Amino acid sequence: MSRITPLILATALFMENMDSTVIATSLAAIAADIGTDPISLKLALTAYLVALAIFIPISSWMADRFGARNVFRIAMLVFMVGSVACAFSSSLTAFVGARFVQGMGGAMMGPVARLVLVRATPRHQLVDAMAWLTIPALIGPIVGPPFGGFLTTYFSWHWIFIINVPIGIMGMILVGLVLPNEQRNAPRRIDGKGFVLAGSAFALFAFGCSVVSLPALPPIYGAIAAAAGIGLGLVYARHALKTEFPLLDLRLLAFPNFRVAVVAGTFFRLGQGATPFLFPLMLQLNFGMTPFESGMVTFAGAIGALAAKFVANWIFARFGFKYPLVASTAISTLGILAMGFYQPDTWIPLILAILVFVGFWQSTFWTGSNAFVFADIEDKDAGQANVISQVWGQLMFAMGVALGGGMLELAHKLRGGGELALSDFHVAFYVVAAVCGVSTLLFLRLPKNAGHQLLGSAHLH
Repeated sequence: MSRITPLILATALFMENMDSTVIATSLAAIAADIGTDPISLKLALTAYLVALAIFIPISSWMADRFGARNVFRIAMLVFMVGSVACAFSSSLTAFVGARFVQGMGGAMMGPVARLVLVRATPRHQLVDAMAWLTIPALIGPIVGPPFGGFLTTYFSWHWIFIINVPIGIMGMILVGLVLPNEQRNAPRRIDGKGFVLAGSAFALFAFGCSVVSLPALPPIYGAIAAAAGIGLGLVYARHALKTEFPLLDLRLLAFPNFRVAVVAGTFFRLGQGATPFLFPLMLQLNFGMTPFESGMVTFAGAIGALAAKFVANWIFARFGFKYPLVASTAISTLGILAMGFYQPDTWIPLILAILVFVGFWQSTFWTGSNAFVFADIEDKDAGQANVISQVWGQLMFAMGVALGGGMLELAHKLRGGGELALSDFHVAFYVVAAVCGVSTLLFLRLPKNAGHQLLGSAHLH
């Protein structure tokens, strides 16, 4: 039972993880088909991530209120509906809306899958079950780019979304047949006001930042939306500090290690959020690659990430948190900077080798930072710390897409317009690398023994 359960839950996570990497290789083809430019499609990536940021905070409340198994199946259904809507979209507006619906389903699938697993698995089998649950998170990014590129090149981009339907139906049936109808916890009162304020702030800010550089809309629209988002965010912060059980408890930022993990992680995620948007687009528009060829290149990073899973625990146990976090962010920054020097005649094996090496260190960062978030957090606050880090992380990935697209469009306009040139992409990579590099400087300020309490008796996962 301990392996059947996580593998069934993993069908949803595989769908979600593959989908998030598949779309990056197909942006140029989708843009051409629905009559928009590739830069505008950053709105579709942003919409998905914003939906995650809005709905992840209420996932555990939903599970307690309606039953984790029921919510999980509904989340899969919502994700499938969003996938079908994506496949049938014929305009930018329709595609962005469909991606938001997908994100609503995805926001529930990940956290609730872990909750279902914890409740359905005996404690002595939980570590093994969690290991099986993480398999799709590793396989999805490896399979996604070449598989999505293959479908887009030899069939059509619509199939990268339609393929979710049979996978989702199979998962829903297996969940109903195999998973027990677990006991529900009594849900605590939900912070409705906080949900409205925080959700509106996230959506307006992300939308505004994405729209500022869109050629189709006046920049003032984006500026107004972003300013309104910041304003609502400040109103939410005031509300959260006066509420006993806020949606996101900002008081946890008083803990120094948690604060560094969130702030430094912000700059790292901005950089990492931009590259899956920029790099495949550059390979297709300026290197002349098909979506399949670009997918075969970009998946190299996931191979390095998979390799890191076998040694990351040892790295942090041997060297602590500070120096591996500094090294991993610095190497990841240099990897983004290197993309700003690639030319169409650059030796492909060299690009692949750099992607594998950088992917290894990116994965090492995620392993360490996911644990370091809890370095000075008490058990009673662990759930809130987890939600805050997940929500803020997704929002910063969305901002990374906006940053990358904005710098690309700015470089394009300053050059005088026309077709997107290779130099436009290079400028965008230089700026994104500089932003990502700030995380290295912040982690350098950590004390040498930061997070030592996590390494004494616990293993990292």
